[in-house]
This record gives sequence, structure tokens and C-alpha cells, in this order.
Amino acid sequence: MKQATSTPVHPLDALSAEEITACVAAVRATGRLEQAARFASVTLEDPDPGMVAAFEVGGPLVRRVRLVVVPGPGAGVVEATVDSLTGAVEAWEEVPDARPALMFEDALNAIVALHAHEGFREALAKRGIDDVAKVQIDPWPTGNFGVEAEEGHRIMRCLSYYRDDPTSNGYARPVEGLLATVDAARGEVLDVTDFGTVALPEEAGSYYPEDNEPLREGLERLDITQPDGPSFTVEGNLVRWQRWSFRVSMDPLEGLVLQRIGYEDQGRLRPVLRRASISEMVVPYGDPDPMHSWKNAFDVGEWGLGRMASSLSLGCDCLGEIRYLDAVIAGEQGEPTTIKNAICIHEEDFGILWKHRDMHGGRDEVRRSRRLVVSFVATVGNYEYAFYWYFYLDGSIQLEVKLTGIMSPKAMPPGESNRFAPPIAPGLAAPVHQHFFCARLDCEVDGPLNEVYEVDVVEEPAGAENPLGNAFSPRATLLATEKQAKRVVDPRGSRTWRIVNPKATNRLGRSVAFALVPSATSTLLAAPESSVGRRATFATKNLWVTPYAPGERRAAGDYPNQHPGGDGLPRWTAADRSLEGTRIVLWHSFGVTHVPRPEDWPVMPVECCGFKLVPVGFFDRNPALDLPPPERCHAR
Repeated sequence: MKQATSTPVHPLDALSAEEITACVAAVRATGRLEQAARFASVTLEDPDPGMVAAFEVGGPLVRRVRLVVVPGPGAGVVEATVDSLTGAVEAWEEVPDARPALMFEDALNAIVALHAHEGFREALAKRGIDDVAKVQIDPWPTGNFGVEAEEGHRIMRCLSYYRDDPTSNGYARPVEGLLATVDAARGEVLDVTDFGTVALPEEAGSYYPEDNEPLREGLERLDITQPDGPSFTVEGNLVRWQRWSFRVSMDPLEGLVLQRIGYEDQGRLRPVLRRASISEMVVPYGDPDPMHSWKNAFDVGEWGLGRMASSLSLGCDCLGEIRYLDAVIAGEQGEPTTIKNAICIHEEDFGILWKHRDMHGGRDEVRRSRRLVVSFVATVGNYEYAFYWYFYLDGSIQLEVKLTGIMSPKAMPPGESNRFAPPIAPGLAAPVHQHFFCARLDCEVDGPLNEVYEVDVVEEPAGAENPLGNAFSPRATLLATEKQAKRVVDPRGSRTWRIVNPKATNRLGRSVAFALVPSATSTLLAAPESSVGRRATFATKNLWVTPYAPGERRAAGDYPNQHPGGDGLPRWTAADRSLEGTRIVLWHSFGVTHVPRPEDWPVMPVECCGFKLVPVGFFDRNPALDLPPPERCHAR
């Protein structure tokens, strides 16, 4: 099943190729851009929540498209808004000294410029490399360190790797000590720094099957079939499954976006989330070596998860009765590009959902759990990030992020030790680093006005009310303002954050709610005054809460590339706005701290992180009581 029809019929239909083409043409038709202008992103503007809630099929349709345009090779962008139905350019704003996400054309410019640069070639020759065609160059975002090269330029720092063959694993053989800075927009090499030569590691680091024989045996064929077809339906980008319904789309920066998530209960569709996505992510590295200490990447705002989405394959990335959606993304010259099979939708068996054996009555009842999976995979340079949204039969939602791919390594003389970069293979080490994701959850639990409580389970002091010293109970604290809502996880107190609708109650007279249940997760370890600490402040807390504001889209601000820091969540929450009786947005930062090990080389087994959203009094009882018993339930 493929992407939505090209003629939109709903405000949240995925942006079509025809709309992209028309909106780009409308912007060019103003005559305010040179032909060399490029389009960093073309996205559907987040429509007014009230308008979407009141929309009826066949009624008046409003669709506005936001275009971020790069007018020339310098620093600065234009933000244009176009009514996609009329072609009218409704807004035009110049944003000086802003750098959009890195552009593929700029990365190619940097590679071509370095291949032709005499100083770069000389540095390679010192290392015994005479064929520049065998050098893989990886352009990186540069961060912001207050150096002169950053002023007025869109720059990239470039790392190099040696490939004997085009199919070799380049990351196995870093060209250590060689770092280049390039004005990528102009294709001009600004600096080539040589920190000293280190011998190329000798091992190829291949992960191909022909290089890892003999392959193991004994894994028999495993088929997952649904002879009657799947239990879900897809109409355009509207997905329905077992009382859940939501809309799916692909944002070029945020990647997979879910909107209007609701659960049908006793004939009424009860909203839970208006919009859910990954608003930003950052990968800070912890090695102080000047060759690597600058490394950090904001893979949403500096690269774009949606632009990096993979085309998925049945039997490899997805298993079962699959339905795919394509993603339509604007290229840098404004042309629509289709990523085939970018989004995968399928069902999975998930073991026991509930079970009880009545030892008196002799009756056994069990129900099996099943979940609907909506996923996509982004390849951002050396790493792969796979995002899985799960919807469960008991009314829960989960986001699981699976990290895999290849680490960003460094060459190290054999026998040398470095606590900041553990050895992973002979002559090869990998810096310690972190991966942080910030989910933006626009809440709508049973209605638009919600509040957030922090719930800790705490011990009761010994005394008259606790004579045996065994008592403990949950304690709920209202997070009434933005500053109060800057929080971190507390595993000892089983801390959760409860999204409450104070205007809606269940049959026990309690406010209905969903709880955000975090995993055990770290926070940013870099110093607050460091470059990445200033730019990735969102990762210093696990929870932020803000009142809904249309322009507050991404946790590190709209343009983190080369930004000095302080934008996004720290700037917005400085106002300490009230969070009571209003529409709220939860921002949950979570991730992993990766201490590399030999088992992570040459390709890393999946590591997982994420969170759950579980109903708390949202239902009057177990919502999965009406599931039928398993059809095939018998002793062998």
C-alpha cells in the first residue's frame, strides 16, 4: 500500500509531489531568488489544532507549506510560507546568520575541493597514500567554537578513511591526524591540520558474509503469516487498528511523525496525542584529543532524519504481513523525490497480555498480546537509527529506538591505552560517546487542556502510621510552571510523569491520565559551558514541559548548525510560563551512553532505548477484557 493520493483531502495528509512542485514554483515566481538558490526543506506547516479538530471531510481545507530557502553561499536563509491550494506566498522572512541542515550538494563540494587540494594530497602522501580516489571523506557539522572560519561561512569539518576497494569498510582504516575545514557552499578549503601520522590499521573490518565464513548453521526457516491479511487498515496516511487511529507522515528533519492519535472507547474516539515526533537528537563525543574533541552531531537539525530514510525490504528490515508507505521529500533544487518503502507498518505477536488460572474453579484464561508497529530507519553517515512506534491492545504506546551501524573510530598505535577511547581492534579505538533523542509529545489526553504531575513512590517514615516500617506510597506533585517542569529520571522512586485532564474523570471520580514511563537514561555529560553543552541544553534534563506554541518546533531551535547555543527549550522556558489549564507539550530527552567494546566492531549489535505511555485511570477497567481467547490453545 503506497502513499496518499496527490490531491489532499485532509489537513494532515502527507505532502505530495505536486504540492512541493507548485510551492517551489510559487516561491521562484516572486523573482526574489537567484537561480542558484537551494531548498533546505519543504514541509507542511503544522495546522491550527482547533481547525483540525473541527475539520469535516469535504469541508474547507487549509494547507500551508513552509519552505526554508538558502539564497546563496553565505550564512542566512529565507523562510517562506505558501498556501498550497492557491499558490499564494503568504509570508517571507529573511533570517540572517542562520545555517540550515547540511546540504548534500555542499558535502559533495567539500569532497571535490579536498581531492583537488595540494596540501591535503601532500598530507596523504606523508602517510603513503598516493591515490586520493581511495580516500573516503566524511563531511561533518562543525559545531560552534568561536573561530574565525565560522564567521559568514557554511563550513564542514572532514574526516578521512582509506579504502583499498570501493566495497571496503572505510571506517576500519582511519587516516588519523588529518583534519580539514572547508567552506562547503563555496567549495573552498579553509584549513588542513596535520596532528601527526598514525599507521593505518591493517585489518579490513569486513562484515560481509563471504569474509566471515564458515557461516553458522541450524537456524531453520521462520515464517510469519496472516492468511486472512492484517488486522489494520491504511487509507491514504490514516491508520486504524484495534480501536487505535492516527495519521502517519515523514518530515525531512524529524523523520516519522504521528498525528491525531486516538483510541475508540464505547463509541467515542478519545484523543491521546495531537502530534508525536523526534524533535532533535545529538551525539556528543567524550574524547579530548583535538582530532576528535570537536565532534558532535545534531542528526535532526544538522542532517535530517527524514532525508536519510532508507528504503525498507521485506524479510530484511521488516518481517510479516507488511504495508509500506513511500515518503515524498523535496530535493535541494526543489524537485520532489520519492523514498520507496520508507515507512513499514505491521503486526507482531508479543507474548502473554494477561493470564490467570483459577485453582478453585479449575478454569484457565489467557489472552495473547499483539502490537501494531510503525517504523522507519535512517542512515546518518556511519550510524543507523531505527525508530519503532508500538501500539498495544491494552491502550499503551511505546517508542523504541534501535541503534546500530558502525562507530566513528580512530587509529591508535598498537599497545597504546586511552581511557577516552577504548580499543576495539588492533590499531583501532573508538571514543566514548552518547546518543540523545528528544521526543516532542503534543498532549491531548481526552481533550486539549492537560496538566503534568510528577509521581514518585516514596517510603513512609516509621511512626504511628507505619508501625512495621513497611509502608510506601505514590506522591504526586503538580509541575505548575516551565521552570518547575525541568526534571530528571529517578529509578529509585520509580518516577513517572502523569499527563492529567483535570476536566475529565473516570467512574471512580479520578482525573483521567496517561503516564510517561521513562527508561533508565543518562543526561548530557559534557560541561554546561562547552560548545555542545550550550547547544544541546535539552539533553541536560529528561523532561521539559511548555505551553503549546506553533513556532516552538525543535528542542535545540530551528537552526542548530553552527549556532552558538541557548536556543530552543532553554530560551522558551526562561519565561517560566504557566502550565495549568492550558494545552501542553512534553519534551522527553532519553538515550544511551556508549562505552565501545570489541563486540561492537566491525558493526554494532542493536542497542535500544525509549519510553512508554501507559493509561492511568484513562479506562474504567482493563481495556483488553474483551479480547477473544486464542484459537489454537492446546497441550502438545
